[in-house]
Amino acid sequence: MDKEEILITSEEAGTRIDKFLSERLPEHTRSFYQKAIEEQNVLVNNSPVKNNYKLKSGDSVTVLPIEEEVLDVVPQDIPLDIIYEDSDILIVNKPKGMVVHPAPGHPDGTLVNAVMYHCGDSLSAINGVIRPGIVHRIDRDTTGSLIVCKNDRAHLFIADQIKVHSINRIYRGIVCGHMNTEEGTIDVPIGRSDKDRKKMAVNARHGKNAITHYRVLENFKDYAYCEFKLETGRTHQIRVHMASIGHPLLGDEVYGGSRSKYKNLEGQCLHAMSIGFIHPTTKQYVEFTAPLPEYFKKLLETLRRQSII
Repeated sequence: MDKEEILITSEEAGTRIDKFLSERLPEHTRSFYQKAIEEQNVLVNNSPVKNNYKLKSGDSVTVLPIEEEVLDVVPQDIPLDIIYEDSDILIVNKPKGMVVHPAPGHPDGTLVNAVMYHCGDSLSAINGVIRPGIVHRIDRDTTGSLIVCKNDRAHLFIADQIKVHSINRIYRGIVCGHMNTEEGTIDVPIGRSDKDRKKMAVNARHGKNAITHYRVLENFKDYAYCEFKLETGRTHQIRVHMASIGHPLLGDEVYGGSRSKYKNLEGQCLHAMSIGFIHPTTKQYVEFTAPLPEYFKKLLETLRRQSII
């Protein structure tokens, strides 16, 4: 974890420091920051504090670089569905159930293990040994197009586009409930949930701007097949936004989607259909599409037979 320096505002005053950090820097849990505070890796006005310290307006909070658990990441001969490849980038169609990079609980069998075997040393090193080549992620049970960068120059160029939200990302998904509107925009901030640190939530304190455009492609009796266009890329964005308007993704039990009565569906029914961006070398716009997975196509066929409206 890199060094972070935060100046506390009057609105943030009065919050416990461990709670504040887990909300402001949600890439780690509250317990992670509690341990960091106990080990004096978090300072307030250049002095160590306790976990129950309540922040004051004007406090300067410094989170020192923290050495995280080191995983031994090795190349693995795992088949990749490659959509496109050149000397700068690799576009892969990630299958359902595959984690993007190693983490505690998922030390191997990830997309990173697979691309390390395929690319050898030709991967960007900006995100370290755990995430070589990885410039963005999609959830474990979300399928579809993902960019892998093969050198640091390409990584920085793509990362800049992600930062300013200029990447064109189109998803397809099946949501619960018949949709009464053909299209719409959900513009609600997303942040770490106060009730469950493993989940994200709308209107959360310190939530970040999040915008999702949706369009209904087909309506069924109890479900709807939709297309989503992201302006931002928050964690679980489509899943959280659609659940917030009463239409969680089919199979997404984390955010309120009912357990699917259909076979071969594990987790949310969501697919990263296409991704478009400016190529790091040619400086031309390129776009790549990952076809719908078989389980998704079969599910659509079943819904069409059962309850087209």
